[in-house]
Amino acid sequence: MGFPHYVLDYQSRFREAVVEEFADAYLAGATPVPCIRCNERVKFRDLLETAKDLEADCMATGHYVRRIEGAAGPELHRAADAARDQSYFLFSTTRDQLGFLRFPLGGLTSKAETRALAARYGLGVANKPDSQDICFVPDGSYAAVIEKLRPGAAQPGEIVHLDGRILGRHEGVIRYTVGQRRGLGIGGEAEPLFVLRLDAAARRVVVGPREALATRTVPVAEVNWLGDGRFEEAPPQGWEVEVRVRSTRPPKPARVRPLGPDRATVELLAPEEGVAPGQACVFTAPERSRVLGGGWIVRG
Repeated sequence: MGFPHYVLDYQSRFREAVVEEFADAYLAGATPVPCIRCNERVKFRDLLETAKDLEADCMATGHYVRRIEGAAGPELHRAADAARDQSYFLFSTTRDQLGFLRFPLGGLTSKAETRALAARYGLGVANKPDSQDICFVPDGSYAAVIEKLRPGAAQPGEIVHLDGRILGRHEGVIRYTVGQRRGLGIGGEAEPLFVLRLDAAARRVVVGPREALATRTVPVAEVNWLGDGRFEEAPPQGWEVEVRVRSTRPPKPARVRPLGPDRATVELLAPEEGVAPGQACVFTAPERSRVLGGGWIVRG
């Protein structure tokens, strides 16, 4: 007896909950992570509720992350294959959702092992190339997608040095991100320049030397806490964690000082470059694989 098959159409929900916010965030000078919002608002909310309505026992996904039963319930842990770990994109998963979710690929030690299993069971994706881009930006041109969604919204403006000098002009802040060095469209400077911040209201791209990128203080909002105890009831020194400020960065020692149930200041023990509003700041347990939650980086 075969299992029933369902085709579920989430196109409109995906556009409303993920794509529209992606465009608005870029226009506001942020650097969003739509994959996190997709997990949070479509896969682990709407799709999960549909699975429950269908009386499923659980919902399994192909994310490279582990769910481990702890003393106080299921915990979220980094994948066994560090090169494939996707825990950064799942920090906003709630405790209730973890109780229903399963991640069968999280314990595999390599993508080769995953492909071998797919081939053994005759799955057509066994030799599918790895995805490298955001699904709705297949060619990597964020600006083209945003201009299509918001025609005429990208306004030209000035490229300004940190010291106040006007160095040139740009065709829209959506073409830049904090930490960017290449493709700034300015020349003649003796030192390499990097994007330090985007002032969308003034239509300005502010640039400066690399050392000006470094910061030790990261404000975060919409905190989701998966650690022990109540987030706002942190020890006097704050929660001692390791944090990742971008998906490609390794964890760095930090203290998280709550400002309430869902806002905090992250104090990095060593400066980090290119911290950008719109990215996620994900907390992990020091010297362990457990994900303790995280929040969204906002402007200070």
